[in-house]
Order: sequence, then structure tokens, then C-alpha cells
Amino acid sequence: MVAQIDLKYFKTRPTKAVSRLFSYALFEGRPVTTRGQWINPFIFTHFAIEKKLPSLKPVKEPLFILGTGRSGTTILGVLLSMHRDVGFLNEPKAMWHSIYPMEDVIGSYSKGEARYRLDSSQADDRVKRNAHRLFGAYLRGVFSNRLVDKYPELVFRVPFVREIFPDAKFIFLVRNGWDTCCSIEEWSKRYVKQSNGEIHDWWGVNQRKWKLMNNELIDPDPYFKAVKKLISSLEKHTDMAVVEWIVTMREGLKRVKQYNDCMCMIRYEDLVASPRITLSDISKFSGLAEDETFFKYGEMVLRKVPRQSEFEIHPDLKPLFDETMEMLGY
Repeated sequence: MVAQIDLKYFKTRPTKAVSRLFSYALFEGRPVTTRGQWINPFIFTHFAIEKKLPSLKPVKEPLFILGTGRSGTTILGVLLSMHRDVGFLNEPKAMWHSIYPMEDVIGSYSKGEARYRLDSSQADDRVKRNAHRLFGAYLRGVFSNRLVDKYPELVFRVPFVREIFPDAKFIFLVRNGWDTCCSIEEWSKRYVKQSNGEIHDWWGVNQRKWKLMNNELIDPDPYFKAVKKLISSLEKHTDMAVVEWIVTMREGLKRVKQYNDCMCMIRYEDLVASPRITLSDISKFSGLAEDETFFKYGEMVLRKVPRQSEFEIHPDLKPLFDETMEMLGY
């Protein structure tokens, strides 16, 4: 399914399908685990041109979807893309890499140094200018007034994003840890590939993402002191997914508390159980106008999914997992 477009999406608002294709073709880039990477040089040339042009449209109150991958962030972004005022970018990591070259933790666009965490000090005037020009060009291109950017790892970069867009809003989407971690394992098995002697999977090029996570997020955090050595030696994908889920959920909860004026936590289970109510709450939080087509589309496509069976977790990680589940209300 190209650009998350299916027949229901096209029939509901055909112009939105055109917008999604435009987003996919010119702004989102192709990571290492996907096909069509031949287009990336053209996309980066496009970005270089846009960064030299005056800002084409102001970026007001952009909305960012954060969390752990495989927790429903994509479907939430697709739902929001149906709103008449929204332009939706699905993990535009190529764009962010053009804005700040050291942000590529996966290794899709660079083998150079990368950082998982970014704070306000990294957002200098050049970074701000480039971000506003690129996102403004995007909004102008899709004839939209509001930007929605789904990029889960931005949960570790909230101060950086706020420095660029002081009026930004954030949705922190959470999902039951059992379901999220099972989905991560299945995705990594499905899309793993070898290329030029490298392994490309959920954990980046030759586990680049996993290593950066250990170095920047696990090692400095006293919460993981007793299990740091264990975590660095993990090879089982479900245990690795458990670690990513724990550290991401803890970060998100901390940011929700810190930025409660601009950050909202949404449970995936509530979204699929009560689409209209949850989407209405999101609309009110983000300042989006009421849009009946948007609500009806959510009710049409969202369905409850069966819970995943519990799996074996390393006994030293299980207490941390259980504590995080409890913190989230599961």
C-alpha cells in the first residue's frame, strides 16, 4: 500500500490521496529497510533548493506524534491526514536529516555521527530557518494550514522541536507493552535484509540504533544501573523491544508531566474502542476545527485488534516492564 492509501481512503476524500502521494514522493525519503532508495538523492536536492528560497508559508502550531514504533502512531497519523486542514508527513526522517544531519540514528542517510537526544542548544538559527522553510514549503505544496508529523523518536527531542516551533503540540501515543513489543519483533523479522555486508532491521544499520540507545539513553540513566550490562548483551529481539518500550514510555511520561500545556497522552486502546470521542479530544487539544468526515473515517477504519499473547521476558527485565505497565495504567 503506497503512502498508506487504500480504497476507503481514496473514496472518503480523493484530494487527500493526492496530498499523501505528494508527501511520499517529495518529502518523506526512503529508509534502508524499504525499496526505492534511488529517489533519495533527488529528494535531498529538492530540500537543498527549498532551503535557499524564502519561506513559502508560516508553520503554525505543528502537531507531532510521538511514542514507540508499532504502537499505532502510523494509523493515528493517517486518520489525522483525513482532516481537511491537515498535511501529514509519515516519518519524514530525510527532511529532518536535511535540517540537522546528526539526527539519523538508523543510518538510512548517513554513516556519520548521530545523536538520539537533541535539546534546545542544537536548534541554532540555521536549523530553525531550514526547518521553517522546508515544512513551510510542504504545507504550501499540499494546500494545508496545519502540519502533522509522525516521528516516534522525537519523544527524545521535545526541547529541540520546541526551540524550533515554540507553539508546537505533541501527542504521546501509548499502547500495551505486550502488543507493542510483539509487533516490533514481527516487523524486524519481516523487513530484515542484508545489503553490502550490512544488516538492516528495526535496530538500524548493523544495530546502530540499538548501540546509540544504549550509549545515550540506558548508560546515563540510574534507573537501569542494575541491568546495564545485561541490556548491552541482549540479542533476543523481544527483550530488546522491551527495553526500547520501557525507555520510551518513561521518557514520554516525563515529558507529559514537564510540558503538560502542549503535550497530550493518548492510549491506542481508547482510540480503537471509541474513535469519535478520542479523535474529538485530539481535535480540541490541537485546535483543529470539527470535521465530520474526519470523525466518520475514524469510525469506519478503526477496529479492535486481538491482544497478543504474553511472551517470556528476561527475568531481570520483567520488574521494569511490569512497573512501566502499571505507570501507564495497564
